[in-house]
Formats: sequence, C-alpha cells, structure tokens
Amino acid sequence: MPAYEKLIKLRPLLLKLHKSLLDAEQDSYERVHGPITSKGELFRLVIGDEWFEWLRPISQFIVRIDETTKSKQPVSPNQLHALLAEARDLIPLESADDSETVVRYQRAVQNRPEIAMMHADMMDLLEISQDDRDNSP
Repeated sequence: MPAYEKLIKLRPLLLKLHKSLLDAEQDSYERVHGPITSKGELFRLVIGDEWFEWLRPISQFIVRIDETTKSKQPVSPNQLHALLAEARDLIPLESADDSETVVRYQRAVQNRPEIAMMHADMMDLLEISQDDRDNSP
C-alpha cells in the first residue's frame, strides 16, 4: 500500500487509539484524584496536567497528519515515509525503553483488550515493505 494511503488509514486508527488511551488515563486519574466533574475540566487537564503529558505527542501527530493530507503543497514520498516512521515511534510497546510513556502505554495495552487490538491493527498498517517505498506517490 502506498505511503499516502497508509497515512490516510492511520489517522482514524490513531484517533480511536488516542481516545481509548485518554479514557484509560482519565480512569486512572480519577482513582487517585477523584472524579473529573466536567468536559471543560478534563480538557484543561489533558492540555496542561502532567498526568496526561505522555498523550500529547499523539495529539500533535494527528494534527500533523491533517496538515500533511490537507496541504495544497506537494508532499514528497520521503516526507510521507518520515511521518510513518514517526508514527511507529509514537507507539512504544516494543521499546526496550522504560520511560513513563512506555510503561503507561504497555499498562494500557495489557489492561484494555480494545487498546491491544488497536495497537495490533496499527502495527499491521505501519509495516513498511520495500514495495511500499517503491510504489509511494
């Protein structure tokens, strides 16, 4: 599958994964700090609280996908492949790194079957073969 098509298919998967991760983090946050009483409070926490900081790169990456796919300027195959490589790095399950991001992501995958399934779907999509590189736009 060409890189552009992968990027188009990646966006809804990543958005759904981000939402599920956010829900899992909200549950964890509420167990420690008590209920979040409004969507406004949740939004404030997501954009400014340290607890949710590890999810921000995923949010920012979704915006970058939107900017790239909606750009009126031509996008090179190298730019597309760089974004796909960056997407693989955002999904840290296979990392030997023991950073907070990796630990929290691994916990979410282990504790929530729907997140594990989304992770598997994304990994399948992000496998890049030499054929994909040769056939990209």
